[in-house]
Amino acid sequence: MVINLSSYPPRSSSSLVRLTNSKSPISEFSLKPKTHFSKSPCSSICYSFSPSQLGLNFNNQFFFAKSRNPLGKRFDFRSWAIPGFDFGNFENAQSVLEAAAVLTAIIIVHESGHFLAAYLQGIHVSKFAVGFGPILAKFNAKNVEYSIRAFPLGGFVGFPDNDPDSDIPVDDENLLKNRPVLDRIIVISAGVVANIIFAYVIIFIQVSSVGLPVREAFPGVLVPEVQAFSAASRDGLLPGDVILAINGKELPKIGPDAVSELVDVIKKNPKRNVLLKIERGQEDFQIGVTPDKNFDGTGKIGVQLSPNLKFSKVLPKNLLEAFNYTGNEFWGLSSNVLEGLRQTFLNFSQSASKVSGPVAIIAVGAEVARSNIDGLYQFAAVLNLNLAVINLLPLPALDGGSLALVLLEAARGGRKLPLEIEQTIMSSGIMLVILLGLFLVVRDTLNLDFIKDLL
Repeated sequence: MVINLSSYPPRSSSSLVRLTNSKSPISEFSLKPKTHFSKSPCSSICYSFSPSQLGLNFNNQFFFAKSRNPLGKRFDFRSWAIPGFDFGNFENAQSVLEAAAVLTAIIIVHESGHFLAAYLQGIHVSKFAVGFGPILAKFNAKNVEYSIRAFPLGGFVGFPDNDPDSDIPVDDENLLKNRPVLDRIIVISAGVVANIIFAYVIIFIQVSSVGLPVREAFPGVLVPEVQAFSAASRDGLLPGDVILAINGKELPKIGPDAVSELVDVIKKNPKRNVLLKIERGQEDFQIGVTPDKNFDGTGKIGVQLSPNLKFSKVLPKNLLEAFNYTGNEFWGLSSNVLEGLRQTFLNFSQSASKVSGPVAIIAVGAEVARSNIDGLYQFAAVLNLNLAVINLLPLPALDGGSLALVLLEAARGGRKLPLEIEQTIMSSGIMLVILLGLFLVVRDTLNLDFIKDLL
């Protein structure tokens, strides 16, 4: 499993947006990962995430609403540094286990797609594994070996097609390699389909049980925090105040423009009084604030500013509305996955340095789980959609690579490539993914806070 943290979080909040004068919520969304299945008895999973620009743009972040903070708690994957896994704290240990369980479930769902597509068509399957390398635990049922393996880099479904120890005749029509092109396409594509369905189900569960975040936009700019001994503190500004106007000019109602407009005026007026119209509770009044002069000559008043937004949850009123919310959220997330993937390839030189492995995935997931349950739903949906999209790329060690070989065979009138060439292509790709995964596991582990402390 590989993560590209240069391309994650979703481009939108996956929340509903409601203007104060609007009756109907408008859904927004966001997102991108990757898995492999081949005729070789293994399959690997690789996740790649694409964020866009940092800032106040609501379309670029996951927002987790907290009751006391109108902006909610934001977790920005783009600027993320790997935290330590503090298992001494029950809550931290629980969040790590939750993230690991999400990742494991996604792997199992993907491989189950391949497995069921083969099994239901009567195709011989010999192995179903979660992880690679040495077997930690296994059992056999109906001629299939089910196992958990040492390296959590994905999973695989094995077929006995070229297994020298198999007692199945090489010309058996139920070997995967002997089945018609369409049957093989179904098996190869089933992992992707399974993850897409799983993502939709996760979003539907979130919509139906937890609800989607709704943000309401109000006039002005919120002041969440005022620094002690700052110009704002000295002149009477308090946390929770809302700035409605500056020097008699009303601020825009929504978006980052209100914040940037306010900041621009303050920067241009060091040591000069600016008049702020303030809303505090039920009162509106004016305060004169004299910005201090910054080291670069600009003005500053020592406050944290944010759009004046309030968050709540919306639950669907009926089943039809639940499907409607889910569909909007799903398509929004999917479109952002595709856009994130495009941005990753266009800026690969920058994003490649931020690729991370399963340790990083779990670390990010644990941080999300500590925020609240909404984030974990979103995280799981994001990983599933990433897995589906990336895995369709026509590259060795991906489902798309196997699919490309089958389609090439169909284009050649049913003539397959020589077995040696197919095996070389796929096995080399698998080996590269495994080596990359192991490298990233070691690197990400060394980047954990508590490991750094030990070193």
